[in-house]
Amino acid sequence: MEVRRPGDVPAATPLAWQIEKHTEHNDRLMNLALPADFPYDVQRGDVGDALAVIALRESICRDIERGRGVRVREAMEPGATWREVADALDVDPEEARELLREWTDMQHDLHRRDVAGGRPLPLGLDDDRHAAVLALCELGDDETAGAPAGGVR
Repeated sequence: MEVRRPGDVPAATPLAWQIEKHTEHNDRLMNLALPADFPYDVQRGDVGDALAVIALRESICRDIERGRGVRVREAMEPGATWREVADALDVDPEEARELLREWTDMQHDLHRRDVAGGRPLPLGLDDDRHAAVLALCELGDDETAGAPAGGVR
């Protein structure tokens, strides 16, 4: 697959694949710094590699950014505190809450659109799940949603 724009990477493409392709293109670009009489056969980069590196970096950054909200939920549900999540994000607890609120609202909207469109297995969060995630936002900075079975956090 030729990648010249972030949109050339399909939405569900794993980050591992994107990083692998980025590394291949980047390695060829780094080989440009080798002397012309380098004793080993190496592939040297070109403008296509440079453009692919830029596009893949942007795609990777966007994918990671889009995943922030779900990662916050994944930390909060088993028992992280808002202070811990905020520290991990290097933001204050209210900013971390807002990130989760935005994500859960987008997932709820996705679910409602899928239901309205007749999708047999709607994506996103239904009303109950949406409410449960929003309830996490009401926890105090040092409160937890509860530890999983066995008491391990």
